[in-house]
Amino acid sequence: MFYNTGIATYIWVLTNRKQEHRKGKVQLIDATKWYAPLRKNLGKKNCEFSSEHIRKICDLVISFVENEQSKCLPNEAFGYWKITVERPLRLRVDLSEASLGSFRQVCKKEKEGALIGVIESVAKKLGPGPHLDFNAFLTAVETDAKENSVKLTPQRVNFLQASLGHKDETAQPIISKVHKPGKIRANPLYGKYEREINGKKCVIEYEPDPELRDTEQVPLLEDGGIEPFFKREVLPYMPDAWVDESKTQIGYEISFTRYFYKPEPMRTLEEIKADILALERETEGLLEDILD
Repeated sequence: MFYNTGIATYIWVLTNRKQEHRKGKVQLIDATKWYAPLRKNLGKKNCEFSSEHIRKICDLVISFVENEQSKCLPNEAFGYWKITVERPLRLRVDLSEASLGSFRQVCKKEKEGALIGVIESVAKKLGPGPHLDFNAFLTAVETDAKENSVKLTPQRVNFLQASLGHKDETAQPIISKVHKPGKIRANPLYGKYEREINGKKCVIEYEPDPELRDTEQVPLLEDGGIEPFFKREVLPYMPDAWVDESKTQIGYEISFTRYFYKPEPMRTLEEIKADILALERETEGLLEDILD
């Protein structure tokens, strides 16, 4: 339609004065197969709409009917929820002498000498490991740090994760928040799990692993919304996953391919075989000719 370009062309017809039967709907018209060749190319332009093609398009717009070239869909058909799928961070802790030696060097470099004595004391109590429950390890560190008047700040907790923690799928998920009973309702879909800690039921949240983060697009017309989609498409493959509700967004996308694409049937084995045999006949003796 436009000169000197071979890209696909879309014509948008927008109005705020829709007829009642058009409100809340979008009509898509595929006119890619309607064209007439030009006698002489104009740049990259080698075809155009004839008067008959323009009349057909106008008739479809006016009639607002569904057929192979026209699709009338509700606005929601193009919408989706973009959800962020999280999985828990799982770390094991190695307190062997070799690991402690590396930890001492890192502490000196980062000026965290106060943690050396705490971790060495914890290593004597827990043993070299490996320890697959970072939560239990951190509890032991908090206890020892309190006894030795060492303040265990969030920055120091992150430092311990980075310097002593090693990712391990068999390790226990790291707990990031513990909510008091009755303060918040459990909802595993959104990462709120009911657990028992020290004999008391509570709701916990796990720390997400940024490297395992993923996104999914859930159609707005999905029957039941996000939950059935998540249970069907995500949980069977990632049972420990949840949705970060704070990151959910709504978007829209109009894809002509989705509604008008018709896959071409694959060739039969007989046709492929015939082509191969024909190619062999064409190349028969070619190698000898080249060598001669």
